[in-house]
Amino acid sequence: MPRPFRSGTGLQPVLAATTVAVVLGGLLVASVGAAEPAARAEVRGCDGYVTGASNRVRIDASGVVTGGLIGAERGACPEQGGAVTAAIRVDGRSFTRAGEPFFWLGDTAWSLFVNLTRAETEEYLEARAVQGFTVIQAVAIFPQAGGPGPNQYGDSPYGSGLGDLSVTEGATTDHEEQYDYWDHVDFAVDQAAERGLVMAILPVWADTQVGSLVTHDNAAGYGEFLGQRYGSAPNVVWVLGGDAPAGGAEGVWSALADGIRAGGGNQLMTYHPRGDQTSVTWFEGADRMGFHMFQGGHCLRYDVRAELVATTYAAGLPFVDGEPIYEDHPYCWRPEDGFSAAIDVRRDAYWSVLGGAAGHTYGHHAVWQFLADGRRAQLGARGDWTDALAFPAAAQMQNLRALIESRPRVEPADVVADAGSGAERI
Repeated sequence: MPRPFRSGTGLQPVLAATTVAVVLGGLLVASVGAAEPAARAEVRGCDGYVTGASNRVRIDASGVVTGGLIGAERGACPEQGGAVTAAIRVDGRSFTRAGEPFFWLGDTAWSLFVNLTRAETEEYLEARAVQGFTVIQAVAIFPQAGGPGPNQYGDSPYGSGLGDLSVTEGATTDHEEQYDYWDHVDFAVDQAAERGLVMAILPVWADTQVGSLVTHDNAAGYGEFLGQRYGSAPNVVWVLGGDAPAGGAEGVWSALADGIRAGGGNQLMTYHPRGDQTSVTWFEGADRMGFHMFQGGHCLRYDVRAELVATTYAAGLPFVDGEPIYEDHPYCWRPEDGFSAAIDVRRDAYWSVLGGAAGHTYGHHAVWQFLADGRRAQLGARGDWTDALAFPAAAQMQNLRALIESRPRVEPADVVADAGSGAERI
C-alpha cells in the first residue's frame, strides 16, 4: 500500500458533511458522503507522515528523512509490508489495489533507467515514496536526456535494433559482463515495488522512435520480450505512445500491445499522446485500453485543458493527465516568457481530479531528465535533480491525494450557470 503522509503545509481538518462543495483552482465540485473531522491528512494503510521542505532529500538507514524533507519520517505499513503484492485494477471510473481504492499520484521520471545509478535510483524512489507518490512513469528506451544509452554502467538497451536486444546471462551487480541494461531496469522495478510504487513503463518514446526504432515488423517481438520479462510484476502498468499522436501508427501499437499480452503482460494499459491530445481520440472502446490518458502540456491553454478533461471523462474509463505543466518549466518552451510556479501545477492538478480524473501526474523539468553537472539540459531546464525533488508543488500534491482519499467518492458537478473561462474558470 502507498505510504502515508501528514501535510507539511498545514492541511486543515476535513469537516463532517453530507454534501461538501469544494472550490479549488477555479473548479467547483460536489463531493457526496460524510467524513469525520480529522486533525491530519490520513491516507489508507499506514500511520507515518511527511513534514517540511528544504533543498535535498536524504534518508538514513533507519528510514528518517533529512534535508529535502526536514524532520520527516518514513511511515511503516505493518499490515501490507509496504511492498506491492497486487496489481492495480479498474473499478468504474477509479482504480483499486488489493480491494482498496488506489489514487494515481504519478511523477514523470522518463529518463530514470538511463540516467541514474543504483544508489541514485534508490534515493529518488525513496524520496517520492515518502512524499506520497504512488506511480513512477519511465521509458524503457528513451531517446532524450542522454538516452537511449548507454546507461550509467555503460550498457545500451540494444545493438543494431529491437531485434538485437542487449541481454546477457546472469544479473550479478558486481559482474560487468552479467549486469546489463535490462537488469538495471529490473532493479528499478523491484526497488519501486519494495516502496509500494507502481511503475508505468513506456516501451519506447513514440516521438522519433515509431517507424524507425519500432516498426510493424518488430513491434510484436519487442512486446513479447517485455511481457515475458515484466508480465509477472504486480507493480507494472503499460503506457504506449510517448508524446505523439497514434494516428497512422495504430498497427504498430496494436502489434506491440498484442506482443506484451502474448508474453504474459496482462496488466493495465493506456496511451500517452502529445500535448492537447487525449488517447480517447484513437482508442475509445479499444479492448487493449484499461484507462485513458491525456496530456495537458506545458502551456497555459486553460480552455483547451477544460475540453480535454470533459472529453476524456465522457469516455467512461478512469483517466489521468499523464503530463501536465511541469514545475519550473518554461511556459510553452519559451524561457523568455517565464517559468511555471507551484500555482500552475496545483491548478492543473485540481482541475483534472475534481473534473473526474482517477489521479494526476506531477513533473519537474529538472527531474524527468535527472539534470546534473555535465549533463546537457533540455531547453530551459535549470538546477540539479536532487534539489528539485523538494520543490513546493511536489510536497503539495499530497494534499490533493489526502482530499480525495478522505471522501467516499468525488464527482464533477455543474452547479453554476456561467462557469467563465481562462484561469478563473469555475
